[in-house]
Formats: sequence, structure tokens, C-alpha cells
Amino acid sequence: MRKIIVVGSLNMDMVINTPRIPKLGETIIGSNFMTIPGGKGANQAVAAAKLGGDVSMIGCVGDDIFGQNLRENLKSCNVDIQNIRGIKNVSTGVAVITVCDGDNTIILDSGANFKIDCNVIDKISEVIIDSYMVIIQLEIPQEVVEYVIALAYKNKVKVLLNPAPARQLSDELLSKVTIFTPNETECEIIAGISINSIEDAKSAVHYLRNKGIQNVIVTMGKNGVVYNSGEAVIHKKVSTVKAVDTTAAGDAFSGAIAVALSEGKTIDEAVDFGNKAGTLTVMKIGAQISLPTRQDVENFEEIICQK
Repeated sequence: MRKIIVVGSLNMDMVINTPRIPKLGETIIGSNFMTIPGGKGANQAVAAAKLGGDVSMIGCVGDDIFGQNLRENLKSCNVDIQNIRGIKNVSTGVAVITVCDGDNTIILDSGANFKIDCNVIDKISEVIIDSYMVIIQLEIPQEVVEYVIALAYKNKVKVLLNPAPARQLSDELLSKVTIFTPNETECEIIAGISINSIEDAKSAVHYLRNKGIQNVIVTMGKNGVVYNSGEAVIHKKVSTVKAVDTTAAGDAFSGAIAVALSEGKTIDEAVDFGNKAGTLTVMKIGAQISLPTRQDVENFEEIICQK
């Protein structure tokens, strides 16, 4: 089994359900409050591990109970945690998530996630160099993202970049990315193309491909996925289900793509695998607790029919 390294954020998600998003200055009654392990980096590490990947996590947590809980949770999900660094006198990252009608709004305090630096990466660079693929997001400092991608590229390690939260990215950085997995909103920001249709998404894929990215995969929620398989740009639909909570659906998708490719599957097979993982995720509340297992994905049709 080929090694997948995830470099990214670890947060404790504080989730509450509301009948609607409150207005500025308004207090409303919510329900079903939970604290759930999250952070896009940790989510993608857990997603890949639960789907059968050999996964190690690189990141930082604070010296608080949240940091301890996050590490213990990753370990319980068979993620290697020996390269997660604890930072003294700093809080672990926290995300405050409001869920309404299956969608969500998120406020993020990065905390220890912004204490990772290039010196930390230098000390464990062999872990990255010896891997098959690095998964990375944008919830850690930009200079670290660039440093990790350059290190992987130099050593012919594949890079899966999930560009969230979205920001402008240089052509030099994009040219070193193997797999690029934005959602439609992130794609609009990075490509500068308004996406109001499948054809718009296809145009964005062509645009980003011209930056040197090997595979661009734009996730569009219930409207499916637009991606390239070689030179062909394809729209693939997803199964229709009732979305309970979209948190971590994109993370499930990215983790699944990495696992499928690490197993030698084609990009088309990987997208099918990712679609199933993402679809199963939106059917449950929470981030990591909603991520499907390999058996869940293999029993996808049966689970969908039961719902």
C-alpha cells in the first residue's frame, strides 16, 4: 500500500443546528450542540484512512484538551500521528459551525494551525519525500503550503491540493499540483470564471489545466463533478439524496480520490469512488463522524436504497 501524507489543519468543531441563520445582533434557539473532531487536514486524513489508505498526518495542535482529543481520535482511526506537533501556550484550532437545512456557515480560529512553519517541515522532510502523495489545503500558512508543494514536486511526489479556504494562487504553485479539487465557489475565486452552469465549470477546468495541473476536479454538490480525464473534460452526475449536513463532504471526496489513485485506479474510477464517499458524508451530521468506511462505499447502492 502506498503512503499518503496529509499536511494541514486540526480543529475541534463546535456544531449547533438552527432553524435559520440569525441576523446581526439576533439571538435564536438552536439544538443538538456537539463538539466534533474536524479541520480540513484532519478530516481528509481520517477520510483516507477509513477508506483503506495508509495515512500519516503532519500538523500542530495546542497544549489543551482539544489537542489531546484530536490526536487520540486520529490514532483511533488508524492515522499515524507521530508528526503532529504540540505547541505550548497556544490554543488548538476551533471551528464554530451553524447548520441550517443541511447547509452550514463556519467561523474559524486557526490557533496552533498557524504555528507550523518551514522548519517543522525540514525536520520531517523524509516523510514527505518517501510518500506516494501529499494532500494539502489552505488552512495553514501560505508559505508552508508553497514549501511543501515545492518539496514534493522536486522529489516526484504527487500533490493533491484542496484549495480551501480559497485564495489567489500563483501560476508557479499551480504548475506543481497533480490533483486539484476545488468546489465551484473556490474555483470561481481561483480561476476568475463565474460558474453558473456545467459549461462554465468545463471552461474553468480548461483554464486551470493550462496552468499545468495534471487533473482538475471541480465538485458542484448535487450537480455532480466536472473533471478532466486526459484531454477530455467530463461531467459526472451524483446520486440524489437528502443532505443532512454538507460539512466534510469535500474532504471525503479528496481523501477518496487520494486512496483510489494510490491503489492504481484510473481518474474516472477515482471520481466514482469520491462521489460515493462524498454522497454518504452529507447524509450524516458532523465532520469526521460522518465520514464513510470502505465497507460503506462498497455497499453504496444498498445504503442509498435504504434511505
